[in-house]
Amino acid sequence: MAKRTVRLSRDVIVDCAMTLADAEGLDAVTIRRLAQENGVTPMAMYWHFNDKDSLLDGLSEHLLASVKLPEPGEAPWDGQLREILQAFLDAIRPHPATAVLALRRILVAEPGLRVAERVLELLRGAGFEPPRAAEVGTFLMCSVITLVAADPSPGVPPAGEEREEMLRHKKAMLGALSPERYPNVIAAAPYLAVCRDEDDYFALNLDLLIAGVRGLRRN
Repeated sequence: MAKRTVRLSRDVIVDCAMTLADAEGLDAVTIRRLAQENGVTPMAMYWHFNDKDSLLDGLSEHLLASVKLPEPGEAPWDGQLREILQAFLDAIRPHPATAVLALRRILVAEPGLRVAERVLELLRGAGFEPPRAAEVGTFLMCSVITLVAADPSPGVPPAGEEREEMLRHKKAMLGALSPERYPNVIAAAPYLAVCRDEDDYFALNLDLLIAGVRGLRRN
């Protein structure tokens, strides 16, 4: 990363930290490294953040502030809930290294409280009592974060000959399995080997989450 020459501020530091985390992972985000990237001494950073914990809080609030909540409407509760989860996913998906930080301030920072209020409002309207609504809402937010943070194939998928070679390798590996022990894996091998579409992957998982909440509501 090239050193910055703009005036140092809290927002500049957070933007720099997010860029650094996206490129090198959260472990690379340190007060000393950020000072180097901004061409200042570490002491200058402490005017804006007391320590790394406060810096991580700043990253958390940055993620939550980027959630573009849809306006309440007349659509069924489950459709509106899915739209909110989609908005949350859209905000954190570009930042898998820092996605887990979103939980740090969701019940403290104003942007996080707005998300929590909307989710709980919809769950309450669907018939969930406050204790169950809190459990379900927490599970939903954690699940979306896990989808992003644990994405099995983040980044740009391979293309061309590299992609074909990877597919051949995966198909050969699955085809060599014992048909007596793994008949269903072998039957699904042509589909398991294909590189999945990222958008379809996340859409399917959001659908599964909403379907699960509907199932709980009927019990």
